[in-house]
Amino acid sequence: MTEPAVVTEGIARRFGDYWAVDGVDLHIDSGEIYGFLGPNGAGKSTLVRMLCTLMRPTRGRGIVAGHDVARHPERVRLRIGVALQDAALDDKQTGRELLDLQGRLYGLRRHERSARLAQVMRLVDIGTAIDRQIRTYSGGMKRRLDLAAALIHDPDILFLDEPTTGLDPESRAAVWDEVRLLNEQHGTTIFLTTQYLEEADELADRVGIISRGRLVAEGTPEELKRTVGTDVIVARVETLTDATLAALRALPGVDDVVAGRDEIMVHAGDGAAAMSPVALALHAAGAAVVSLTLRTPTLDDVFLQMTGSHLQADETDSARAGVHPDDAADGPPAGGTGASASEEARAR
Repeated sequence: MTEPAVVTEGIARRFGDYWAVDGVDLHIDSGEIYGFLGPNGAGKSTLVRMLCTLMRPTRGRGIVAGHDVARHPERVRLRIGVALQDAALDDKQTGRELLDLQGRLYGLRRHERSARLAQVMRLVDIGTAIDRQIRTYSGGMKRRLDLAAALIHDPDILFLDEPTTGLDPESRAAVWDEVRLLNEQHGTTIFLTTQYLEEADELADRVGIISRGRLVAEGTPEELKRTVGTDVIVARVETLTDATLAALRALPGVDDVVAGRDEIMVHAGDGAAAMSPVALALHAAGAAVVSLTLRTPTLDDVFLQMTGSHLQADETDSARAGVHPDDAADGPPAGGTGASASEEARAR
């Protein structure tokens, strides 16, 4: 039986009085693409840093590629590749020079580095830019180069921390294609953190949803979407009252009613049949309806049901309320890892 790629048992990390990750249990099989979905500040990046040995757990344990991340970090680092949110790239180097240096840091001989560079170039599309200075690269090209650097030593497990943040749609699609290729043709286990719903839906075999440091849901995208019903009626209203919600919950065929800030999510097995009764119930309750739409469930609906807020709204609310982000004041700086450039390179 193949050993799991990642196992965590009650893993947690505290910054001062704030628990950025608060007791997460994971079991990720080898060869799986696991999507870790949540807004900024939910704990995604903190968990990745612990699993990549860049940060020690406050409590609990993490096992990556069969090794304890706290007791044997050097063994873990030899088996993983890491591409963090901010690529640690030297703009004065060429792409080829950076990849060669990465191979040297892992102890690869010259002929081994040449062979691995050729293999990586077939997986990650860098093209003729490989011999240009990195300062000339676009944002999407830098992301692909960072991915190539994470692969130069042929890791068993690849950690991608929000790899497409800030990319244009074309560059994002290119990264998605490369992630699929790595997994399908090479069997690489991929742990992907993201705040993009479509990214998790498109790429992940299974998805874990994290909110305020805790894992609140887990399953395949389809399994998760089935938990919120077959169809969703979205009613945007000017004023939301308890009487309106009660009227909707009393309707035949309605499975669940979830209230947002200025909208109501009505889950029904047959959304088309429920549209007219929902509209009549809203009118009878005196609710001024701005819009009424019908759609199939999304991962955002799952997030809303599990946490009471939309993914994007949760991020905005955290910032407004001053809630600690992943990168708390006494943790690593925002966008970084708390590790030196050489440590980040070795952890790739």
